[in-house]
Amino acid sequence: MEPRVAELKQKIEDTLCPFGFEVYPFQVAWYNELLPAAFHLPFPGPTLAFLVLSTPAMFDRALKPFLKSCHFQTLKDPVDQCVSYHLRRVTEMFPELHMEVIADYEVHPNRRPKILAQTAAHVAGAAYYYQRQDVDADPWGAQESAQHIAGVCIHPRFGGWFAIRGVMLLPGIEVPDLPPRKPPDCVPTRAGRITLLEGFNFHWRDWTYRDAVTPEERYSEEQKMYFSTPPAQRLALLGLAQPPEHASTTTSEHPLSLLTKPQNSRTARSWLSPSVSPPVSPGP
Repeated sequence: MEPRVAELKQKIEDTLCPFGFEVYPFQVAWYNELLPAAFHLPFPGPTLAFLVLSTPAMFDRALKPFLKSCHFQTLKDPVDQCVSYHLRRVTEMFPELHMEVIADYEVHPNRRPKILAQTAAHVAGAAYYYQRQDVDADPWGAQESAQHIAGVCIHPRFGGWFAIRGVMLLPGIEVPDLPPRKPPDCVPTRAGRITLLEGFNFHWRDWTYRDAVTPEERYSEEQKMYFSTPPAQRLALLGLAQPPEHASTTTSEHPLSLLTKPQNSRTARSWLSPSVSPPVSPGP
């Protein structure tokens, strides 16, 4: 990695990594080359960008302190607002870089995503994006008649126990000599890829697809309970007041967030203490 990129990466890591985030540099051209023009990032090909993802540690290191703080005015989506707060801190700490942030859930007026997060994760070398096309002679039938098989990223250290949070672009910095970084192929066999894609598409409620590789760390039981609760009921789960106007049940998370029933909010306030965990989440 060239010294200038390494220096910028270190600055961003020093700000984000203590809170359970990871960052990976890439060139805009690597992303644009894989996608139709409608999905291109509107920057010159050599423009430097950083992918940001959260690890299981983010829940305790970033989200819980954020909920205890006064960084929010109206709380609607705690995780998205927490991530936004931390990414905004980076842009404010280094204004000379003129960073532009695109969150994973942002869309254009026509509802087209502003960033295809899994493609960005793959080209940045953060996680391997497994798709149907990666399975030779796949078992899901003819393309025109088979049901849609969505792809999924697997991290070499955390398996599926992570989330892509967004991209930070540095429009004034071009790095034509940045060497590509291929993500490790964690699931190299045809059988393993079939199991992974079927688990993600058809059995996501049981969480097992996330263990496609043995992870260094998984989501805690309280994280699983939180992300399994319908978004409209998560504030009640935390014992926090819900804004009256916030009635939407949409979410930027995978449908895994719709797994379990909400828990009794009387025990929720103790979740904000890292020393207290809720009971094991119920099975699907």
